[in-house]
Amino acid sequence: MKQRHNKILQLLSKDHETSVMNLTESLSVSSVTIRQDLNFLEKEGLLRRVHGGAVLRDSDDIANRLGVDYEKKLKIAKRAADFVAPGETVLIESGSVNAILARELVKKDSINILTTNIFIARQFRKNLEAKIIVIGGIYQHQSESMVGKITKICIDNINFSKAFIGIDGFTVETGFTSRDFFRAEVSTHIIQKCKDVYIVSDSGKFGREAIANICSPSEIKHVVTDNELLDQYLQALKSEGVDVVVV
Repeated sequence: MKQRHNKILQLLSKDHETSVMNLTESLSVSSVTIRQDLNFLEKEGLLRRVHGGAVLRDSDDIANRLGVDYEKKLKIAKRAADFVAPGETVLIESGSVNAILARELVKKDSINILTTNIFIARQFRKNLEAKIIVIGGIYQHQSESMVGKITKICIDNINFSKAFIGIDGFTVETGFTSRDFFRAEVSTHIIQKCKDVYIVSDSGKFGREAIANICSPSEIKHVVTDNELLDQYLQALKSEGVDVVVV
């Protein structure tokens, strides 16, 4: 790789995301050159291109993924929020769609949001009206999720009417999966506790297989996703009795 490529990766390692404009100014080269560099680094599997810039590839940091397909995720989040009535207490696990969902839910009256994710909780540090309860546990520095035995004990001792779970993959053979064993364990525990579970995810996760199993389709009631979901996954979910909401 060129020295400039290494510099781009250094900037990404520091800030986790960057734009073509920022790189053009920092490295004193044209935007055309930067775009060529980013395309090369993406082919090398070292980053992922997003509109106007790049993020670190396969990072668990929600901030790196929040802006990717934002409009699509916003539609999913808004539709998921429609299922929550004023006064309800709901649990939001993790993921970029769930972070946007939390923002939508605090617009409703008297919603109590439980979350296992510090990033999601931090979104409301300036919103004094938001009712956010952070579930304890072992803190994962990159994903900002709380995991472990303490997290499961807390979940056992809190009542909530609905749960919203993020995923990293779904195939007909494996069901819903996560790339993190500890988060998968917490998600499974939430599903066992709650009778009204929503999987919220963009359609790009369907057809991927992550390392840790969360649950089978028969164990959840709803999936909220976008209209690019392939028919084979739509039919597989419906055959298991899942209510699939496509936006």
